[in-house]
Amino acid sequence: MGLFTKRKRRPSRRAEAKALKHKAAIEAKLGAKNDRKHQRAQARSQDKVAKAQVAALQAEEKAALETAARAKRDPFGPGQVKKYIGVARVLVPVLAPLAYRGATWVRGQLDARRARELGIGVSQLGDYAGHGGRLQARIGNTEAALDKIANGNTGKDKGTQQFVSDARNRLDALTAAVRTADQMPAARRRSVHASIATELSRIEADVLARLGVA
Repeated sequence: MGLFTKRKRRPSRRAEAKALKHKAAIEAKLGAKNDRKHQRAQARSQDKVAKAQVAALQAEEKAALETAARAKRDPFGPGQVKKYIGVARVLVPVLAPLAYRGATWVRGQLDARRARELGIGVSQLGDYAGHGGRLQARIGNTEAALDKIANGNTGKDKGTQQFVSDARNRLDALTAAVRTADQMPAARRRSVHASIATELSRIEADVLARLGVA
């Protein structure tokens, strides 16, 4: 019985060894296949990362080129400003005197025009500054006309003296009103100036009548 039992075990061991060998071969094959899959997946992942990095670098380079192009086109970019400063350092000493003379001439023309509008001399502009400058100039011109009347042929006449005195009192009141209006808000000031102008026009008409001007 012992001999028969041994004979039966030999084929079983060979079958088991063969099965184990086949199993090991299959596992090795599957392992190699899985390794290849894993390596391919890693390669694809690395390729994606590399492409993303390349795309990011290209985007950064494109943005840098666009920024440089804008800076080159921008007339007030840092590079252009430096150029302007360099040019200005050369030209300012030459152009400054010319600019000053030009500004002085323009200012003189503006002052002369304003003086003509107010009917006064250029040297008197400082006396008629502010919002009520035009009214003050009209009052000053009217006072000058009253002086002419007072110093004229009829200046010693009581009627003429009374007229001059009354007109001057009215002008003094208007002068005070103009100065007060300068401190008022714009809307209120314009309203007061309109009233002053109306009263001043009446005085001017009376003075012109005294001077024989229709």
